[in-house]
Amino acid sequence: MALQKNFKFIDLFAGIGGFRIALSSLGGECVFSSDYDKYSQITYEANFGHKPHGDITVIDEKSIPAHDVLCAGFPCQPFSIAGVSKKNSLGRKHGFEDEKQGNLFFHIIRIVKYHKPKILFLENVKNLKNHDKGNTWKVITEELSEAGYTIFYQVVDGKYYVPQHRERVFIVCFRKDIFPNIDFKFPNYPQKRIYELNQIIEKQVDKKYTLSEHLWNYLQNRKLHQQSKGNGFGFGIIDPNKDSYTRTISARYYKDGSEILIYQGLKSCPRRLTPQECGKLQGFPDHFKIVVSDTQAYRQFGNSVVVPAIKATFEKVLETLQEYESGQNRKIPDNLFDYMENNYATA
Repeated sequence: MALQKNFKFIDLFAGIGGFRIALSSLGGECVFSSDYDKYSQITYEANFGHKPHGDITVIDEKSIPAHDVLCAGFPCQPFSIAGVSKKNSLGRKHGFEDEKQGNLFFHIIRIVKYHKPKILFLENVKNLKNHDKGNTWKVITEELSEAGYTIFYQVVDGKYYVPQHRERVFIVCFRKDIFPNIDFKFPNYPQKRIYELNQIIEKQVDKKYTLSEHLWNYLQNRKLHQQSKGNGFGFGIIDPNKDSYTRTISARYYKDGSEILIYQGLKSCPRRLTPQECGKLQGFPDHFKIVVSDTQAYRQFGNSVVVPAIKATFEKVLETLQEYESGQNRKIPDNLFDYMENNYATA
């Protein structure tokens, strides 16, 4: 039962539509989207023609249209290394104990159990697997398995698709009753990125993106201070003519841009990326509309996904389903007799 070309999917924690761009390009039809942030809703509506629904915690699962695929890049701050460190320093809870964001995964499960989509495609930070000594990952995989899904996962680095080092865990799940014994392997990385860093860094940008001498001096002094304490925190400066990719862009990029600064020669302070360059680092198309302030655009792109990596992974899902239908990509279960009985007609 491979997905039809016009398969239907929903876009939860949609942000500005990275999943939607990827799956729509493969023939999918988005029938529902949801995101809590009002500025992300503005960008999403400007690009896709409708405003996403809001807070997932108050959305009745019965009101969501039937769908084949559920996509969700659920909030990562409760599980990320930086997020956990910050919450610890403030004495705040993280992970599933974060009452505002940590329990949002269970709303995915609520929707999954009601609609039982054929495929789930989830994305989160690499640290999700190690958070709380592995207990968070254990809960997530147990919940997905109990909901009736076979789980495959891999940490995927976006730097093979775009010039940005960005490791995220991709989780692809197949309904056990529809695809028993299915075997899925994530795609091999492409040999070439869709474009290189020096192709997307603009030559002439507004002076407002150049750091002030005060901020530049502060960042340099802070890095020296952190190094003296044995920490590796600090700015990351990139020369587009020498470096092949950047650090990971985060939602906090709007604060000082320190994780990715562009070298402008010895006579000038470095500059931060423009929102358009941030979009390209995430693989968004040239025609993608940025209709919010720079601050909000930085947050939105920093929270988004690497679109070409999402697309390549789902292309592999579609390929796997086609092969599965023809009898390939099936694991031999422990009980070989049951497998033979279920998969081969008797004479």
